[in-house]
Amino acid sequence: MSKFLISLATYNERENLPLITKEIFEYAPDADILVVDDNSPDGTGDWVAEQQQTEPRLKLLRRAGKLGLGTATLAAMKYAVNNGYDFLLNMDADLSHPPKYLPAIRAKAEEGIDVVIGSRYVKGGGVEGWARHRQFMSKGINFYAKLFLGLKTKDNSGAYRCYRTLLLKQLDEKSIVSKGYSFQEEVLFRLNKLGATFAEVPIIFVDRRFGSSKINKKEVVAALWLLFRIGIFGR
Repeated sequence: MSKFLISLATYNERENLPLITKEIFEYAPDADILVVDDNSPDGTGDWVAEQQQTEPRLKLLRRAGKLGLGTATLAAMKYAVNNGYDFLLNMDADLSHPPKYLPAIRAKAEEGIDVVIGSRYVKGGGVEGWARHRQFMSKGINFYAKLFLGLKTKDNSGAYRCYRTLLLKQLDEKSIVSKGYSFQEEVLFRLNKLGATFAEVPIIFVDRRFGSSKINKKEVVAALWLLFRIGIFGR
């Protein structure tokens, strides 16, 4: 059986972690969970450390501070490669990525696909709880990524993904310039250049139950500018 690692990048997700980890283990009881925590002041990392005493499937990577979503995902990728996992499956920790889709995503990955995306924008997928401006922003970024990065996949900005670690071993970490939300599009661009195969599995994205979103207009503008630079100069 393939060895799966599920990663959650966290900053102030103490309220969500007990719920999301319980659901993940329900749908993927054989997987390990790695929480990459950026020194959350709400005690997120402390909760994980406490749970580890009785739950060996739960792993913790503490970082010194808020270093960005992209670098957190890269840290999880490196952990998966160095610890002999066959797949890394990344999710948001805020319950917006329902764990009930884990079996379908894993099944597609085990068919031989290198990158499987939990997709909002294929038939059967969708979004719940977003205002119109948030939907417009998301679809705009995806169109932008397809235009400038040459990606064929429909959902390039979502983080619900499964990566084959054999491919991640080939990824040049130094070539990745995104530290924030543009990482999601850039890593697909870099893996596409390596010859990765892609598939999308429909999901319904549900807006977070607790806490507040970390994305803002400044992040969006920075992401668009960075993707433009990568698309023009990064090929």
